[in-house]
Amino acid sequence: MLIIPAIDLKDGQCVRLRQGLMEDSTVFSDDPVAMATQWVEAGTRRLHLVDLNGAFAGEPVNGEVVRAIAKAYPQLPIQIGGGIRSLETIEAYVKAGVSYVIIGTKAVREPDFVTEACQAFPGRVIVGLDAKNGLVATDGWAEVSDVQATDLAKQFDALGVSAIVYTDIARDGMMQGVNVEATVQMAQASSIPVIASGGITNMEDIKALAAVSSKGICGAITGRAIYEGTLDVREAQAYCDEVCA
Repeated sequence: MLIIPAIDLKDGQCVRLRQGLMEDSTVFSDDPVAMATQWVEAGTRRLHLVDLNGAFAGEPVNGEVVRAIAKAYPQLPIQIGGGIRSLETIEAYVKAGVSYVIIGTKAVREPDFVTEACQAFPGRVIVGLDAKNGLVATDGWAEVSDVQATDLAKQFDALGVSAIVYTDIARDGMMQGVNVEATVQMAQASSIPVIASGGITNMEDIKALAAVSSKGICGAITGRAIYEGTLDVREAQAYCDEVCA
């Protein structure tokens, strides 16, 4: 199970939001490349980037920063989400050195786009399912649909999706602990590996996820916890390497 540091980009800065609210953000660095360096030096084997402005704009806004990080660490797998709603955008990111693109809002509204993307860029597509009380949210979490997240996951089962990033919005950025039960339900809804996101606070959360990783959980994204020092990336990855082997 991979520990995946999150670098959320807003106006070119590295920030963290609470429950996805753009007006409730904390700036942790005005140099996202330097922040990426910190996590690389801590031993991370993948980075999770989010273009927060892009998620609301529906197109990439912080693309230059993403390209700079990918150029600085060409061997490091990077996954990027936020505003990815065309094959042209995916192609641009892939050419920039990004390993995986995360399709969120577009996957909910136009599931056929995921099919097209998987065919055009095999092995590079991740679906981002963000849920509030089990229901999928879109547009930077501004809208909550009436679609069950687990039902949507089943639709993507045979398309070649590399992973599902499952985020519990109610927990995200709140340091209240990860929703292990909902994450397991998502992992069991399809054969697609799940990356947990939202609420990871400390080693207890990592241990709780690692204990059920065999059910289909392949990674854990962590943001505020590693920025505020309640979770150590190197320690968490070492633990997962030991118990999830």
